Amino acid sequence: MNAALTAFLEKIEERSSQYIGYPVATDFDYSALFPLLQYGLNNVGDPFRDAHTDMHTKSFEREVLRFFAALFHAPEHDWWGYVTNGGSEGNLYGLYLARELYPNGMVYYSEATHYSVQKNIQLLGMQSIVIRCKENGEMDYEDLKETVQMHRHQPVIILANTGTTMTEAKDDIPTIKDILKKFAIKNHYIHCDGALAGTYLALLEKGNFDFRHGADSVAISGHKFIGSPIPCGVVLVKRSYKERIGRPVSYIGNVDTTITGSRNAISPMFLWYAITKMGKNGLLQRAKDGMDLAAYTVHQMQHAGIPAWRNDHALTVLFPQPSERLCHLWQLASENGWSHLICMPGVTKAHIDRFVQDLKEEKEAGALHTSTHGTYDAVLTS
Repeated sequence: MNAALTAFLEKIEERSSQYIGYPVATDFDYSALFPLLQYGLNNVGDPFRDAHTDMHTKSFEREVLRFFAALFHAPEHDWWGYVTNGGSEGNLYGLYLARELYPNGMVYYSEATHYSVQKNIQLLGMQSIVIRCKENGEMDYEDLKETVQMHRHQPVIILANTGTTMTEAKDDIPTIKDILKKFAIKNHYIHCDGALAGTYLALLEKGNFDFRHGADSVAISGHKFIGSPIPCGVVLVKRSYKERIGRPVSYIGNVDTTITGSRNAISPMFLWYAITKMGKNGLLQRAKDGMDLAAYTVHQMQHAGIPAWRNDHALTVLFPQPSERLCHLWQLASENGWSHLICMPGVTKAHIDRFVQDLKEEKEAGALHTSTHGTYDAVLTS
C-alpha cells in the first residue's frame, strides 16, 4: 500500500509541472485546513438553514455566497445559492429552475457549449435547439434570432457561455436580451455558464454576463481560477424563483433545495480560505497576472512563427495542434486541428518558455503544421 501511494505521489508531482492544457489553478496551499479532514462534516440541505447537528460548515459557505453575490451584482434582496460539486451541477440547477418556471420552454445553447449541458437537458427531459457559433466560439446571434422567431410561441430558455471550453468565447447577454425584446418574448430565462471565466471577468469588470446584464442565474467553478484539490463551484439564482421548488424534510431539520442531499462541507472551506486570504484585491491581481501571461504567450508564439491567438480578455491561447507526443507531455486539450493552453494561476513564464521552445523544435523539424485556416484569420481581422 505504501509503495503504491509513494509511486503515485511521485508521478503526480512530476506531471503537475507540465499541466497547462486544462483550466485548473495549481498554486494553492490549504494545509491549514487539513485538520478538518478528521471529521465527518456534511452541509446537508439549504445553506441558509442550519441543520439539527453542528457538523457542517454552512456559516463559511454563506460568506462565500455573499462574496459571489456581490461580485455578480445579484439583486440585493432577491438572491440565493449554494456551493456545488462544479460548474456542471450549477448548470443543471439553473436549467432545473428554468424548467420548473417554464415546463414547456425551449432551451437554446451554442454548439461550443460544454458537453455536460446536453446531458443535463436530457436528464431534465427538456426540449432544446443547438445554435451555430462564430469562428471564435461565440454564439451566432443571427442564427439565434431566426431560430427563436420560428419558436416564439414557446418560452425561451438560454444557456449563455462566459468562457467556452476550447476558445474561451463569451456570449453577450444584452444582445440576447435585445433579440427576445424584438420578438416580444416576455417568458424567458437566461442562465450563464461562467465556469471558467466568470470569476476573473467580474473582477476585471469585463464582459456582459451577470445579473445586472440580464442573467437569471450564474454558475462558476471554484477549482479553476481560485483553485481547489476537490472540484467545486457556486450557483447563484434569484431567490423568488428558487422558492418554488424547495420542500421541508423533517428528519434533517432543513429544506431540500439543492440537487444533492448530502453536500461536500470541505469545498466551501477551501473557497472561504482563499477568498479571505487573498481578498478582492489579491484576486484581481491574480486575474491581471493571468491576462499578462496570456498576452506574453501569444507574443512569444507569434514571434516564433506559430499562429497563436486568443479571444478578448481570455486566459486561453490557441495554436495549431502539435504532435501526439507533445500533447501528452504538456497535457493539452485539442479539437479540430487546434490545441490550447490556459494561463491559470500556477502557470509561469518559465512554463511558457519551455513549451514554446518545444513547439519551435517541432516546427523546425517539420512536425508542426502552422498553416492557418478559418478561426485564426477571422480573429485577427475582427
